[in-house]
Amino acid sequence: MTRSQQVFAEAGYEIELAVVGYPGKSVCHGGLGWSTIALLRGHGKVALVDTGSFGQRQVIIDRLAAHGLTPADVTDVLLTHSHWDHSVNWVMFPKARIHIDGGELAWSITEPWGTTPVPELYVRELDRSPAVVRIEAGREVLPGITVHAAPGHTPGHVIFLLDGTKRDIIFTGDAAKNRTELLSRAADMTYDPAVSRASIEAIWTLWRKRPGTVLVPGHDVPMMLENGAPVYLAPRAAGVAAWFGETLDQLTLFDLAAE
Repeated sequence: MTRSQQVFAEAGYEIELAVVGYPGKSVCHGGLGWSTIALLRGHGKVALVDTGSFGQRQVIIDRLAAHGLTPADVTDVLLTHSHWDHSVNWVMFPKARIHIDGGELAWSITEPWGTTPVPELYVRELDRSPAVVRIEAGREVLPGITVHAAPGHTPGHVIFLLDGTKRDIIFTGDAAKNRTELLSRAADMTYDPAVSRASIEAIWTLWRKRPGTVLVPGHDVPMMLENGAPVYLAPRAAGVAAWFGETLDQLTLFDLAAE
């Protein structure tokens, strides 16, 4: 396991964070979109919670290959919402069922083209794909994994709760993107700040419900609560290597992992 992956075993699943999200914004190049991708294996399933963006395709392929798997072995994809940095790679998995909130999908296909983070062509194809499974809050989507409404970032955003034997695991997507949003109860990039605040409070209620519960945010390192405060479970790993020299082997590394 490298610093870019973390592994938990719970409730008959091995949960690997194939990509650990990053709580940053690009200063002058548009959306950064470094989001968390979780790989779950168990109960006869190979599942992903969110799929990342184009730049993460090879990482997904590599993490599957590390377990002797290919994208065709993925049985289920659980999407927290329809934004490009969480959803576009659903097309990588030809045999998977693609789970997304029905209201979220219906909303996403009515968004104006070319002006929002919704990937227009990808959600249009998903809407008419035989692979789509329209889910709703309160239902079990996979053994031991339930859906909970968490609107605000998008109108039909959901989170997923794995009901474990020793601890629960909450996959919040962008309902709570990072530690700062959890602490402040305020969300960046939300369609409704008040609704986002209520969703974050609901996430806190789930998080406090059971000692040892792990929260996996959409753009940050997983956390647990210690004395009521979020504590990271691993160091952050992020960086950029840039060609500022005269040959391809001259790279300048910028470490983006703040202490």
